[in-house]
Parts: sequence; C-alpha cells; structure tokens
Amino acid sequence: MRDAYQVAAVRAAEHALMELVPDGALMGRAAAGLASVCASLLAAQPGYVYGARVAVLAGSGDNGGDALFAGALLARRGAAVTAITAGSKAHPGGSAALRAAGGRITDDGNGVIERADLIIDGLLGIGGRGGLREPFAGLAAQAEQARQAGATVVAVDLPSGIDADTGVVDGPAVRADVTVTFGVIKPGLLVDPGAGHAGTVELVDIGLRPYLEENPAVAAPQRGDIAELLPRPSAESDKYRRGVLGLLAGSDRYTGATLLSTGGAVHGGAGMVRVVTAPVPAALVRQAWPEAVITVHPEDPDWDLIGSVGRVQAWVAGPGMGTDDGARARLTAILATDLPVLVDADGLTILSQARDLLPRPAPTLITPHAGELARLLGTDPDQVSARRLEHARQAAAELGVTVLLKGSTTVIASPPVAGDVPVLVNPTGTPWLATAGSGDVLSGLTGALLAQGLAPAQAGLAGAYLHGMAARLAAGQPDESLADGEAPIGASDLVRALPDAFRRL
Repeated sequence: MRDAYQVAAVRAAEHALMELVPDGALMGRAAAGLASVCASLLAAQPGYVYGARVAVLAGSGDNGGDALFAGALLARRGAAVTAITAGSKAHPGGSAALRAAGGRITDDGNGVIERADLIIDGLLGIGGRGGLREPFAGLAAQAEQARQAGATVVAVDLPSGIDADTGVVDGPAVRADVTVTFGVIKPGLLVDPGAGHAGTVELVDIGLRPYLEENPAVAAPQRGDIAELLPRPSAESDKYRRGVLGLLAGSDRYTGATLLSTGGAVHGGAGMVRVVTAPVPAALVRQAWPEAVITVHPEDPDWDLIGSVGRVQAWVAGPGMGTDDGARARLTAILATDLPVLVDADGLTILSQARDLLPRPAPTLITPHAGELARLLGTDPDQVSARRLEHARQAAAELGVTVLLKGSTTVIASPPVAGDVPVLVNPTGTPWLATAGSGDVLSGLTGALLAQGLAPAQAGLAGAYLHGMAARLAAGQPDESLADGEAPIGASDLVRALPDAFRRL
C-alpha cells in the first residue's frame, strides 16, 4: 500500500526526528532528493542538465528553502538557475547556497518563467490552506503557461494551493507534472482534485517513518496488494464454495443494466450468478449469459423474493431496476437479510427517499457517484466532487455502511470503528470509465467479490482496481500506469477485458 498521513502526524514525526539529527539535516536530505529527480527529468531532454534553464518559485517557508537548496545543487551541475522570491523573505541558508553556486535571485519572474525548461514550485508547504493569493497566484499562472508551452513543473512536497489533508482546491493552484514529496505521501496527493494537480508522485525517504505515531489516513493499493486480496478456487471448490451472487437488476425499460452487471459478476469469479429481473431483460440474459440462473419477478410487491430465488452468499441490488413500489419492496426484502449487500443506481435513489432502511447489521456497500451521494446527504453534487474525502467519510458515519464514491478518484470509506481505518483510494481510474453502463459492470464485479467472502471495503477496492485496469486494457493501455490509452471504449468492452485484468494480477 502507498500510505498517506495527515499533516499533524507528519509534523509530529518531523519534530521527533529533528531532535535527533543535526540542524538542517532534514532539509538537506529533502533538497538532495528533489535535485536528483529534477536532474533526471532534465536528463531526458536535449542538452541534459548542463545549460538547462531552471526557475525556482520560492516562498518564505521550508518548501522555499528546499527548492533553493535543490536549485543550488542543480546550479553546481551547470544549470542556469534563477529563483523568484514571492514571500516576505527568502530562506537565508537556501538563498546563500544558491548565490554561492552561481544562481540568481530576483523578485520579478517576467521572462524567467516563460523561458524555463524546468520550474520548481516551492511557494507553499503542507500547512497551506485555501487557494493561492497574489503574488503566488500570478506566478502559478505563469508556470502553467510555461508548462503548456513545454516546460516541466516540479512541485516541492505538494503543489502550492492544494490542501494536503484532503486534496481540496479552493482557488488558484499550481499544476505539476511531477510532485516530489518527502518522508511520506500526503492524502491530497492521492485524492482529486488535488491528485489531478500533482502529476506523478515521487517519494523521497528522509527518515520519518519510524517516528509516525498515527495510522495512515488514506491508503492506495499496489498491484501486489490486490493480488493478495483476490480469492482463488482450490481443488475442493465447487460453484457454491466459490460464492453465489444474487443480482437484482434491470427492468423492461433498462435492459442493458442487467446484461452489463451480469457480465461483471460472471467475470468477477463468482461460482454462480442468480439474476432476478423483469421478463424482457431475462430473455436477453439467457442469450448473452447462459451460465446465469434467472428468476423473473412479478410486479406483485408482496412476492416472496428471498424464498423464490434460492441460496446466495451476497446480493447486488439496483442497476436499472426502477424505483416504483415493487422495486422498493424487493430492495427492502434484500436489505432485511443477514447477507452482505451492495446497493447501486436505482437502489440508491430509493435509499435517498427511505434512509430508515439503513443502517443494517450485516455488511453493506453502497457505490454512488457524486450526484447520488449528494441526494443521500442532502447536499450539492459539486461540493461532493470538490471534497470527496469529507463526504465519503460523512456518509459512512451517518449511514453506517461502507461507501465507494465513484468519480475521478474512487474513494472507499468504512463506518467508524475502534481504531483509525484509512480511507482507501483506487489508483487505476481513467477518464475512459466515464461511459454509460460502466457502473453496472463495477456493481456486478464487486458483488461477485463480496459473494466470495471479501469484506465490503476490500471487495470495493479490488473491484475498482480491476475495473480501472480493464478500462485501460480495453482502451489500449497495457498496464495500470497513469498514462491513458488512445481508443474510446464502451461498458461492454470492460466486461470483455476483465479476464485479462485478472490474469495480470
């Protein structure tokens, strides 16, 4: 896992470590790591480090000092380094080191930033809150213009203007190609909108980890973490031991939701998928997924769903099922069981009108997008998108369920329990997933993992990870790297790519 720690925990660890090392040692370590990354980036360009034009945006805090010391190291390797000071004062030691190495310091960035090959953002540190104000905002705008023209922007610890704890961007902020962060990762580098400003995150070890006394606030999995989570059949496995998923999905109006969620479930590893749906999608599922066991539900709200379907180990309820009285009665029956349940789409609309159906004593996972979560919480969708961590945590606490908030960053928050449980963040998301039916595939896939025994947070994390990998593979990107593919895809392509996504783990 890539663990991320809140500012308070980082500050406490820094304080403990600084009492044991010589004055300036941590800044020296940070500057050396920053300079090394910058040199590597310059070495990938024509001309290499010698003669490269480097602009350092230096605030008055420690981040400005890190940037100035790194600029001095680059100047000693032959780079033409100019620092633009933006705070009330520049770090005295960093300023002296840069001048001694042949660098320049000015308070006027005109002409310097636009001609730079590489720009180091050391305006604000992890304690910054709110959007950038002048003169920082103007320097950030110039840096963005230069970046659009081909310069590389490197942020020191995190892009200036980003909230380190939440990823919130409340105004102008630096957009970096690479962020060099020190000691540990900060949550705002993993969660949008902050993650979208951070670019590639490079971690420089300065010795903080042994002094961290709190659990991580956020964690993002690596490939090996997901591989360890995934259930695997044994020699004694049969279809029941591998997990039976009940899937309440679709209607005569929304037939595609049934097909897509069934496909996600079948390729999610469940031993059997029992589909409960309306007559028209039932006929289509029989043709597309003959391995599914189908029950056609009547319109009678008093129908005994649980007694009619047969044994299952978990339920998915919601994709395309409608929101009428019959749909509400069927969802109520499923939530009344003691089985794990995933609720999505129309099921979430019903829950927003009947929050008394939650919490329930059995494991429960909801998978809303920002609009659906806003309805559940009675707030604005734009606020949910802007403050993803805050609203996912709030919903988990208020509703007593695990929340998988879909979107530019998929965030998974669990209900509060004894001890701190980190919010989980999926790193494989891609804009190619913004297509109709994508969420239906995720529901079926994640439900299959629930049926195989994974806890809601782990099922959600593995499902989101595989879902993102499938999108990248379908779009033409061979792995889960941050680069996106080149071909547009539809939700059906995700279903077809899932076996390959599993194989790569």
